[in-house]
Amino acid sequence: MTRFSERVLHWYASNKRELPWRDSPDPYKVWVSEIMLQQTRVETVIPYFNRWMKQFPTVEKLSYATEQEVLSVWEGLGYYSRVRNLHNAASIVIDQYEGRVPKDLSELRKLPGIGRYTASAIASMAFGTDVATLDGNLRRVFARVFNVAEPTDTTKGEKILWALAEKNLPNGHAGDYNQALMDLGSLICHPQNPTCSLCPLRGICLGRKLGIQEQRPVKKPKMKVPHYTVTAGVIWRKGKVLLAKRPSKGLLGGMWEFPGGKVESGESLEACLSREIMEELGVPIRVGGELGTYRHAYTHFRITLHAFTCDILSGDPQALEASELSWVPPSQLGRYPMGKVDRLIATRLQTM
Repeated sequence: MTRFSERVLHWYASNKRELPWRDSPDPYKVWVSEIMLQQTRVETVIPYFNRWMKQFPTVEKLSYATEQEVLSVWEGLGYYSRVRNLHNAASIVIDQYEGRVPKDLSELRKLPGIGRYTASAIASMAFGTDVATLDGNLRRVFARVFNVAEPTDTTKGEKILWALAEKNLPNGHAGDYNQALMDLGSLICHPQNPTCSLCPLRGICLGRKLGIQEQRPVKKPKMKVPHYTVTAGVIWRKGKVLLAKRPSKGLLGGMWEFPGGKVESGESLEACLSREIMEELGVPIRVGGELGTYRHAYTHFRITLHAFTCDILSGDPQALEASELSWVPPSQLGRYPMGKVDRLIATRLQTM
């Protein structure tokens, strides 16, 4: 056992967080928690995890659920491809592994949505396999303690970090080791203003010794994030509004939305919405008053969305681009899983 791992495990014994998926090393719980925790803070995940386990307490229950049921419980957690992969993987576990989450790393990685990190986390925490893992917290700790100057989001930097994680892995304690580093990164080794005075690794941390802990980890320069102006139509008919269901694959797959799209160069908001509705639904509309402006940031772009009330001038809308259409009373909009912006619009309609 290295000095690094010995200090981390000693600290963890007295400081580990009480988390609902740590009650028992249930492979299904560990799996769900790790998928939810991808790019999401623990504090945000806990209530979602508890609701999820109440609704889908076993792999079997999850495999029998519909996509809409699964998306409804996940709504608001974002990165929806995670839950679609989890749902698909549950069916595979039932069909190919007799309902048991596989122990073997190579078998775990065959499941949709499980890569090297997640497979290693499940194997070490749920099955006690001696394997290192590497999430955002671990990357930060290793980069600071060992002064990794290579950008950690490059192939070379990634190899350095995995090598450090494996070199310091204490045999027989992999699950605690990996979770200890996750907790250390979350509670003490913060991205900004790390609490170095409380860190069990402060005596061996090269970043702290050199006074450059906040300059680690190094990352490649960020690309400029594009911004799009978007419109959405709240189309009324006989006291109901029209929702369109997005195709299962792609951004917000399987979620419901108010139809619309991106503004093209030189196009007014009203012209954009009329064009988009004709392309998506095949009907002409009258664009009414603006309902609100909404801003949101996705992983690779940002939007400003303008929502308008609309009426169909003639004909019946067709699902030319959506997988399904539905006329919904505002009081029942909560039954339809939506992305954040569409939920904001729906909430406003329910309070008007």
